[in-house]
Amino acid sequence: MAEGEQGVKKEEEEGQVVNPWEVSAGKGGIDYDKLVDQFGCQRLDAALVDRVARLTGRPPHVFLRRGLFFAHRDFSDILDLYEKGEKFYLYTGRGPSSEALHLGHLIPFMFTKYLQEAFKVPLVIQLTDDEKFYWKNLTVEESKRLAHENAKDIIACGFDVDRTFIFTDFGYVGGAFYENMAKVARCVTYNKAVGIFGFSPEDHIGKCSFPPVQAVPSFPSSFPHLFPGKDQLRCLIPCAIDQDPYFRMTRDVAPRIGYQKPSLIESRFFPALQGENTKMSASDANSAIYVTDSTKEIKTKVNKYAFSGGQDSIELHRKLGANLDVDVPIKYLNFFLEDDDELEHIKKEYKEGRMLTGEVKQRLIAVLSELVARHQRARAQVTDEMVDAFMAVRPLPKMFS
Repeated sequence: MAEGEQGVKKEEEEGQVVNPWEVSAGKGGIDYDKLVDQFGCQRLDAALVDRVARLTGRPPHVFLRRGLFFAHRDFSDILDLYEKGEKFYLYTGRGPSSEALHLGHLIPFMFTKYLQEAFKVPLVIQLTDDEKFYWKNLTVEESKRLAHENAKDIIACGFDVDRTFIFTDFGYVGGAFYENMAKVARCVTYNKAVGIFGFSPEDHIGKCSFPPVQAVPSFPSSFPHLFPGKDQLRCLIPCAIDQDPYFRMTRDVAPRIGYQKPSLIESRFFPALQGENTKMSASDANSAIYVTDSTKEIKTKVNKYAFSGGQDSIELHRKLGANLDVDVPIKYLNFFLEDDDELEHIKKEYKEGRMLTGEVKQRLIAVLSELVARHQRARAQVTDEMVDAFMAVRPLPKMFS
């Protein structure tokens, strides 16, 4: 099968399901080594991380140096081009199914902002309001409204308006973008789409028609106002690994329609408060920390719901220490505590029983409260006019400067 194409049936048989619409772990949590083998992507090793630091002249992002972005497809090719003085562009996105983003939603945008600043390259951000209309039983109007609200949270991450184009599918799809969708669609049989995405006979045809929509922002000709005459410009896509099936399909099709394969850099999943065997859900506010949460709400959620790897009693904890592999506060600190030395100190003390669960949770509450408050301040400054500016179909003359 091209590009490591695997059906969802095999994943189900082996105890975990990972696709763009469902993520469920086996008994031991997500097996990322198995995912890499199943999907046919590559491990992102220390040599690549060191190379990023050398080429950009800045320390690698915490998500890189701690292995949270852990897999890739042809990322080394992007670095080869950059080292030769050639350009590329970034593409990421969001399916706007809820008004408020949780911290897991921020991960790709925080990392993409770093990539944009480090490499000084343009970025396109797709808001798939049509996808959520198909999958979440929302009205068109509600899907569009949520996309607009989510755009404000994305802009609040600090993207450069001179290098960033944000678009919604309902607002932008047409012209050259639609032409590329048609080219992709003609190359993918229904049987192949079922093998990649697991569509069933009960799914409506809107779902089956969607994959080309997410595929074609990988091709610069989909944005003639940005990249005229640059049809072979390479694209790098930062995303969570559950989005990989879209781009396995895209990479298989790209050479057949005259385009370069997009490269990917892929992250682990951000766990729910209750642990890696559960999923953050918009229907369960206590499964995640949202960017709209108050400090009091963050404190309550962490203290009450964050799954602990500590022991049942202080005496036992002092003797046995904590199980860091299942401890959610440690996993969250791994994402958001910048200081490597402090993180290692906390892990060591907690694992050996000298630090208690309550102390680790208190540090996490402080870190998350600061992060969320900072985001809320930035979000409050984003106006409808700023959203319009990011979404305006316009050239970006300073995008590579």
